[in-house]
Amino acid sequence: MRRIILLRHGVTSWNLERRFQGQTDVELSESGVLQAKSVAAVLAAYEPSALWSSDLLRARATAEIVGEATGLTPRLDARLRETHLGELQGLTHAEAVERFGLGPYDYAEFGGERDTDVGLRFAAALTDLDATLPQGATALVVAHGAAIRNGLLTFLGWPITQVGALGPLANCGWVELTDEPTTWAQRAPWRMAAYNRVTPIS
Repeated sequence: MRRIILLRHGVTSWNLERRFQGQTDVELSESGVLQAKSVAAVLAAYEPSALWSSDLLRARATAEIVGEATGLTPRLDARLRETHLGELQGLTHAEAVERFGLGPYDYAEFGGERDTDVGLRFAAALTDLDATLPQGATALVVAHGAAIRNGLLTFLGWPITQVGALGPLANCGWVELTDEPTTWAQRAPWRMAAYNRVTPIS
């Protein structure tokens, strides 16, 4: 059985302030570093053979901590970046509501990206990873909450309009996808085996 694990980055100060980050580079907070160290120890038990990451700072820093625990060097891929939020980047949720009204927003209206476009670029990265992942191997992908959800739906062939049904990913929460050969087909499609798994900070 092959696995792909999609991990959201650790918490940042902007997360705590409920501030839209998008593609703004924001460092992990001290709590975010602790989260990354805790989850790294758990994910190392999967004995992953590949580690891919968004090149944004908060994901990259999380991936580097995971890399220390797994002995892997993160492969950075800009396709795994968070949604660009245009004019909303840097605003708190309250400021966004005051300026643009209640969401959900189509960020393309404000100079950002549409969910469909994010899903396509993220899923393209997963498809490339799929093509290189040998049987029995596990890959880790460190990215961002909204990008993971949109990319996951697109990769699995599910309607992007169902993104709200997944719910938000916790910081350092992860999704587990499995691809297991069966007796009735050469390979089964990727399946979502777990969503928003988390580990306590030790």
